[in-house]
Amino acid sequence: MKGIILAAGKGTRLKPLTDLFPKCLLPIYDKPMIYYPLEKLVEAGINDILIITRPEEEDLFRKAVELKYKNINITYAPQYKQKGTADAINISESYAKNDNVALIFGDNIFDNSIKNAVNNFKEGAHLFLKSVQDPERYGIAEIDCEKIKSIEEKPKNPKTNLAVIGCYIYDKTVFDHVRKLKPSQRGELEITDVNNIYISNNNATYTILNNFWIDAGTFDALVTANLWTKNNRKN
Repeated sequence: MKGIILAAGKGTRLKPLTDLFPKCLLPIYDKPMIYYPLEKLVEAGINDILIITRPEEEDLFRKAVELKYKNINITYAPQYKQKGTADAINISESYAKNDNVALIFGDNIFDNSIKNAVNNFKEGAHLFLKSVQDPERYGIAEIDCEKIKSIEEKPKNPKTNLAVIGCYIYDKTVFDHVRKLKPSQRGELEITDVNNIYISNNNATYTILNNFWIDAGTFDALVTANLWTKNNRKN
């Protein structure tokens, strides 16, 4: 299995900090944000990892990552235009070479390991869910036993409070599914549309995360991530 980290976001909600540094290189306590998804992949036994960045930021990521991860096979690929999360899957196809992939957003910080899910994965899509207090802000999953029945994006009347977080495992058919996508109303290829294809094929399973998770893409979330990491290290 190959790993993919999405780190090409503009970090609009964190300006003016992101006018100076890429969002995924901002510090979370004592190390760059990008280290956290890298740790999850390496812990799961994935040593071939692609980091997708904005082209002008690749050198910065190389310098930061190579300070620690010298024995991991890390490759970089540029995302020249922001065409959506699913477009990053397109970018990674030649790298994956028909292998399964584990994809993580570069700004997602969470405590649970994905090792068991990676080791037990066979086919389809495996998504990671987290109970949240504000489900109207996320893609929300309705579940039935071991399968996901549906995902509704930012629902006004959510059926559950289980948000789909920025970590996904896909089999090699994901590249065929992405090629069939049409841009959404905002002109992007949406990851939710990819997930819904697997759901419609009755081939999407899940893990519910019971521990800490946050999307560190806002100032409040960045502070929360730093404080949690500091306290977690002490404990």
